[in-house]
Amino acid sequence: MRRRGLVAAVLAPGVALALWVVLGAVVFLLALGPRSAALRATWRVALQSHGMLLVLWWLIAAALAGWLVRQLYGRLVRGPERLLAATRILAAQEDAASLPEAVMTTRATRALGSEIERLVAERRELRVEMARLVDEASRSVAEQRDQLAALMDELDHAVAVCNRDGRMLLYNARMRKLAGRLAVGADRVALGRSIHAVLDPAAIGHALETVEGRIARGVPASASVAQVVTTSANGHLLRVSLAPVQQAEGERGELRGYVLLVDDVTEDQQRQARRDGALLRMTERSRAAIANLQAALEMLDYPDLSPEDRERFLSVLGDEVAQMRERLLADDAEAAHELAARWPLHDMLGSDLMAAAVRRLQATAGAPITTSPPDAELWLRIDSFGLIGALDHLARRILHLRHDPVLWLRLNRAGRHAHLDLDWVVREGIPPVDPRALSTMPDEPIDGVPGTVSVRDVIDRHGGEIWVGRNPDTGRSFFRMLLPLAAVETALAEAKPGSRPEFYDFDLFTAGHGEAVDSRPLVELSFTVFDCETTGLDPAGGDEIIQIGAVRILNTRILEGEVIDQLVDPRRLIPEAGTAIHGIRQDMVQGQPTIAEALPVFHRFAEGSVLVGHNVAFDLRFLQMKERATGLRFDHPVLDTLLLSSVLHPAEESHSLEAIAARLGVRIGGRHTALGDALATAEVFRRMIPLLARQGIVTLGQARAASDQSQFARLRY
Repeated sequence: MRRRGLVAAVLAPGVALALWVVLGAVVFLLALGPRSAALRATWRVALQSHGMLLVLWWLIAAALAGWLVRQLYGRLVRGPERLLAATRILAAQEDAASLPEAVMTTRATRALGSEIERLVAERRELRVEMARLVDEASRSVAEQRDQLAALMDELDHAVAVCNRDGRMLLYNARMRKLAGRLAVGADRVALGRSIHAVLDPAAIGHALETVEGRIARGVPASASVAQVVTTSANGHLLRVSLAPVQQAEGERGELRGYVLLVDDVTEDQQRQARRDGALLRMTERSRAAIANLQAALEMLDYPDLSPEDRERFLSVLGDEVAQMRERLLADDAEAAHELAARWPLHDMLGSDLMAAAVRRLQATAGAPITTSPPDAELWLRIDSFGLIGALDHLARRILHLRHDPVLWLRLNRAGRHAHLDLDWVVREGIPPVDPRALSTMPDEPIDGVPGTVSVRDVIDRHGGEIWVGRNPDTGRSFFRMLLPLAAVETALAEAKPGSRPEFYDFDLFTAGHGEAVDSRPLVELSFTVFDCETTGLDPAGGDEIIQIGAVRILNTRILEGEVIDQLVDPRRLIPEAGTAIHGIRQDMVQGQPTIAEALPVFHRFAEGSVLVGHNVAFDLRFLQMKERATGLRFDHPVLDTLLLSSVLHPAEESHSLEAIAARLGVRIGGRHTALGDALATAEVFRRMIPLLARQGIVTLGQARAASDQSQFARLRY
């Protein structure tokens, strides 16, 4: 529309000039009356011989007039429009420095621009001062929030804080891991998502009703914790504790949300069932044995019992007592194993264990301990205190048997376990330690430990073994301990090094939850900003997706800890021309999930949110081409930053992602990678929201309606 207006303005002077000349000639001839015949004949001859000269003269005049109008249009019409758009950006973006020189085209606009910049500078100073005051006032609150988030992140329980509707405001890493074990997917745990995707809504509702009932009866909220036991879809048994979160005193005291502590008690329940079964079996077997013993004893009281029968009944008594003893010993060993399995163990990095053990043994030996660095990624699940105490006991015994040996410590991975070796080297000429003495050391009580705990007892707590090994090269004996590796992952795959994922957003306590999405403000919605890299530009012609990148925005905050960065095997060759742009080679996608495997993950990730992209019609076309094959429907509300930019800045000629980012002061990293483009688009969109509000576009419905009026809305793929 703007371009057509400019073309009309440029052509209008030439047309007007032609009409003016023709009209003047007509008026002049009408004024001459009959005498104009000779003049018309003369003009006809002149036009036939030199008419092109007049046309050329008119064209020159029309071109000059058109150029002049174009310059005036740019300075007087488009200049103020661009100044208006730049002023809105300057007003909305706190980090925008000044107005671009290109938007100030006249003396008046330059003066107006100077005044605008002065006002913006004053506002910036006021904001800095206000931010300082707010920062001082809220620093303690922020520290408490960070401490709470850090504390919950380190807890051994899966914890989530939810608002009244079940939307998660805070969760810890254990909750994500638990969701992965429950076969619902760790991606179901995210800020703003419903906890009902992870836990049974009926169980949560029952616990919530119980808590509300207690509070209604006057029980303090701190004493109104409810517990329920529920099961997951894959059969895990979960114990859920629900504690209420109320509004502060002085307010209405309504329930704002709740805290959930979730424990997977499947193994505990199975262990308890095994103990109960063993006890029941022992009772049943003992009842029969006691009956036999009672019958045999009664027969022995008969006075006329023959010596052969007496001997037979005494044999029965002996056999029953022996069998009971064997069963009791077997049950005792099983109980001891169960007790050892319940010993509290913790995850520890192998290098940390070695460092602590070396310090302890150095203090014992009074000399340096020789060791070698273990695998940096080797994690153990151990009782470090008991294990180091056991090592120290063995070292003391070796030092006692041989004078001044050099102690060795080694830790190596051995399949699903680890080998911890305690070795020693004695001086030349000193005989080695008798292996018979070594073999009894693991069963000796450890000095200074209450009870009669031996080194073998400590190793048994880990479900491991200890034995005396022999070095095939030197022939030296050494102690080897078999220890379990940590079974849990030590870091989330999506957690970026050096950054803590956004595990909390307490503003969701007060967020709206209306069902009519179009009527909800943009600042309250959840967005999934995504981008796809493809083998080409023709989805209907066989081109395929080779990478999906996505990031979530919640309450206008980009959650960089909740992202998707997934390569996809397209099952076809990637053109070299495409590799030059996105850098994805054929060998990079081999072995990666296919689109049928990757698309459901993205669909769950975007569930309940608004899809956002730049020139998103292109990416959506690729997704929609896969709907029939995957059975998924991408019927989410959609916003396009290309269309929104044309709404915000109609006077600008370019609405490419680079041009928009430059206007809004967004720095793009990782261009032409799916996640890099998605992050840049997310930042662009986040900065557009206040600009849209200044034009009265506040809700999702208003943003979609404004986009539909854009000149780019007719783009189809």
